[in-house]
Order: sequence, then C-alpha cells, then structure tokens
Amino acid sequence: MQARIKSPALTTPGLREALMQISKVADSTGIPRATLELVHVRVGQINGCSVCVDMHTRSMRKHGETDARICSVSTWREASYYTEPERAALALAEAATRLADATDAVPDEIWAAAAAHFSEAELGGLVTTIALANFWNRLNATTRQISGDWVAQLIA
Repeated sequence: MQARIKSPALTTPGLREALMQISKVADSTGIPRATLELVHVRVGQINGCSVCVDMHTRSMRKHGETDARICSVSTWREASYYTEPERAALALAEAATRLADATDAVPDEIWAAAAAHFSEAELGGLVTTIALANFWNRLNATTRQISGDWVAQLIA
C-alpha cells in the first residue's frame, strides 16, 4: 500500500494543532483514559482506519491494558473484560459512527445507558471524542495513510 498524499493533518497549516486541542478539551472532562482509548479503537475498527487502530491499541498497551481487553474490542458485547460504563461508551461510539445505518441513528436506549454512567460534561467529552475519532478516520482512510512502526513515536 501507498498513501495517496501526505496526511492533511501534517500538510494543512494548523489542522493537527487544532485537532489536538479539541482532543485535550474532550480528555479534560473526566472520562477515564481507558474508555477514551476503547472508543478510538472501536471507531477505527468500524471505519477501517489502520493508523488509528494501531495508534490507540499501542496507547492502551502503554497505559497497562491487558491483551485480552485490547484484542476483544471488536467483540466487546461477548467479552467479559469491560465495565458497564465502557460498554455504554462503546455502544454510543458504534451508533454515532454508523449514523446512516439506522433511521434512529442513536436510539434513546443507547443514549440513556451512556447518560446513566456519565455526567453531562462527560457525555459532551465522549461525543466529542467519538466525532473526533471519526474525523481522524476519514482523513486517514480517504488518503490511505499507512500504519507502521512510526506510530509508536507518536505515543512515546
């Protein structure tokens, strides 16, 4: 594989910095790092973004996550490794990523489950994280960014 162009996040002045600032704001809402990483991985899996899946699974490992939790993200419904708040976040991430797949894109029961575990500020951070993950995925998948060992440098 070969990238179509260099990442727009690297070639568009100020874009990477703006996206990183949004990420910092979302991260500051109090959602556990593990939950945010799970969301990034799941959204990347759905959208086929190898860079994001690679980056965020490496980040999970760096933060002490077990191989079982890292390897089972795509099957989180059938795996016992995730907490109820994580499950609610993953369900919300899937629904918000697959907006066009249903007439009721984010059903009330999915939202209610997330709202039962997260404050309004945390929900704002979670929704922002999901949207930002989708944004990164679209940049990377559209331009066919290639994952590789260089990703490790980003999370070092």
